Amino acid sequence: MGVLNVTPDSFSDGGQFLAHQAAIEHGLRLKEEGADLVDVGGESTRPGAEPVSAKEELRRVLPVVEALVVQGVMVSIDTQKPEVAQQACQAGAGVVNDVGGLRDSAMRKVCSDAGCTVCIMHMRGEPRTMQREPSYGDVVADVRDWLLAQAQRAEAEGIPGDRIWLDPGIGFGKTVAHNLELLRRLNELVASGYPTLVGVSRKSFIGKLLGSEAAPLPVGERLEGTLAFQAWAQTQGARIIRAHDVLASRRVIDSLAALA
Repeated sequence: MGVLNVTPDSFSDGGQFLAHQAAIEHGLRLKEEGADLVDVGGESTRPGAEPVSAKEELRRVLPVVEALVVQGVMVSIDTQKPEVAQQACQAGAGVVNDVGGLRDSAMRKVCSDAGCTVCIMHMRGEPRTMQREPSYGDVVADVRDWLLAQAQRAEAEGIPGDRIWLDPGIGFGKTVAHNLELLRRLNELVASGYPTLVGVSRKSFIGKLLGSEAAPLPVGERLEGTLAFQAWAQTQGARIIRAHDVLASRRVIDSLAALA
């Protein structure tokens, strides 16, 4: 899953692809580099990010989704808003990637009616508040149990189990230690039977781990850590890898697959 942020303020590439033509060209490039689908988002979910209106989010993403679909790209829409998900699916998006974890009943109905695949992600709180002293009893059990409850709710409301993916939400309301424990015990989530998506690409916990809490490595220096954790996730059974650096990630995925 290649990342395409049509935003001015995303943590890694905010502003680079805000113009529609630049976003469309980058989406096509991601496909050429080996992305099986391109995840289009119009609202930053970095820690502390402010929400945007549905109207503005649609203005950013809808022309991009439409253009990519016409050119044969499999598209997912990264949104928490039912109205954005609905219009993106009508434009041809096949996956709704909801960092809110399908907590909104209206979103569950939109996805059920659209017949799309959904990705349910775990996030403690919301982007503006999620990194304010997050705490868990057992982070893996807490995240797994919450995701499974959401998946069961989605199935009860008409979304087939074979169209549900789970994402532990690395970096969303978690400390460095929480993120590492979730990755270390990823097989416990994989064992649920739902396809597991992992998104670690360029995230701050990698910068802190390889640098320090006070002086994390900048975003541009997190590739090696990203690839290492993505490879680990793949060996633990993750089915979808969400990545900014698609060419390098594709090569790692294919190399490991050759050993299977």
